[in-house]
Amino acid sequence: MENVSIVRNFILVGFNESFSYRITLFSLTLLYYYMILFFNISIIAIIILDEDLHEPMYILLCSFCVNGLYGTTGFYPKFLFDLLSPAPEISYSGCLLQAFVMYSFACCELSNLAVMAYDRYLAICRPLHYHSLMSKRRLSQLVCFSWLTPFCAFSINVGLTSRLKLCGANLQKLFCVNWVIVKLACSEADTFSNQTVSYIIILFYFFHGVFIIWTYMHIIKTCVRSKDDSRKFMQTCLPHFISMMTFIVVIVFDLMYMRFGSTDLPQGLQNFIAIEFLLIPPLLNPLIYGFKLTKIRNRILLLIQGGRI
Repeated sequence: MENVSIVRNFILVGFNESFSYRITLFSLTLLYYYMILFFNISIIAIIILDEDLHEPMYILLCSFCVNGLYGTTGFYPKFLFDLLSPAPEISYSGCLLQAFVMYSFACCELSNLAVMAYDRYLAICRPLHYHSLMSKRRLSQLVCFSWLTPFCAFSINVGLTSRLKLCGANLQKLFCVNWVIVKLACSEADTFSNQTVSYIIILFYFFHGVFIIWTYMHIIKTCVRSKDDSRKFMQTCLPHFISMMTFIVVIVFDLMYMRFGSTDLPQGLQNFIAIEFLLIPPLLNPLIYGFKLTKIRNRILLLIQGGRI
């Protein structure tokens, strides 16, 4: 590699194959982003404005949708701008910021899913203790945990990356990812700290996934014994279960491909794999919860009919 130890800008090589149809892609992406904004903001507004929805499950759903807005805002505006730019690039500091947003968004999503699984576990498996265990104070602590933990973890990770000397400025991506920046380091020995911290974070969030599976094993076991619990599972847990499985599948697939995948695939397919977690969950989640949760669906229907929340 050419020695470029002081990198001021990164070139986003992933755009190379998109310029032949960039106007069409820009239009479709802009429409898609507007849909993400509309559906997530609608769910958030309904929950905030309706006092009947100021319950732990809906407050956690609100946090879930806010995270969807956070992650997509870190990607789509820059992506849209780059589609109209003759030479897509991003500043060094901007790249580190975007990498931080992408990683913290993904891990905050998993933390939110874990907290929501815990809430459903208490509601179905320990209903008599639900209100004492899921108090306002406990709810605040869980929301803070789901947001602050990823922020702290990836502040350290990105901080370590900022100290590396780089020998390249071409990123084989549409956006900045910390691991791709680390691979541009001049010496692999310098990346030891980054890799160690990354594996610790992966292990930490792996246990989030284990916890979610554990809670659902208990929830399903409880629901099998009771028709009322089965009905509650279908109404409140099924949307969460679909969201969880969708996110875990796309993020694990992306993580495995980024670490071990072949670069022989067409650039367009590589790009799609890279942005799956920014395409599917942010739009699918509010749609699932909006249609499946009875209270939210009723509020939406009331608004459509011209009523007030």
